[in-house]
Amino acid sequence: MKFVHLHTHSQYSLLDGANRFDRMVAATRRMGMDAVALTDHGNLFGAVEFYQTARDGDVKPILGMEAYIAEGSRRERVGRAGSYFHLVLLAENNIGWQNLLKLSSIGYLEGFYYKPRIDHETLAQHADGLIGLSACLKGEVATRLDHEDYKGARERAERMALAFKTTASPSSPG
Repeated sequence: MKFVHLHTHSQYSLLDGANRFDRMVAATRRMGMDAVALTDHGNLFGAVEFYQTARDGDVKPILGMEAYIAEGSRRERVGRAGSYFHLVLLAENNIGWQNLLKLSSIGYLEGFYYKPRIDHETLAQHADGLIGLSACLKGEVATRLDHEDYKGARERAERMALAFKTTASPSSPG
């Protein structure tokens, strides 16, 4: 079994990352890994450059992003600047890539409020071909666990699982 980083940020993860793709790919190879994911915050700005650099470096690129999930509707413009959660989304296939593009665009065009946010409704509509990971301590489940809201954490985990299950095609796992 090999380890693969599925949550990495680059210089395109605004105010959060400093990885350069050539160095990331070289480090991936040096550590004996054959794949690495790019999951910049709220955007896919570096996806093409990352994909080409990884392929040129004989490393399998996994395309994704760390999405910002609005607490309510993506269209609401209320609350404080940090009233959103994180969710790592990885493209499993070309359908997933197309859905990542849609979600990123929707986040900027319809959900932008301090950050490019999406909501559960949008995620459920565009979850096919995507793999969702719980993200970091700003994820919905982790935030509730941090506040010792175990029931809320379980409900959020089940809600996220449902969003991904309801859109799976018969030929895809899940």
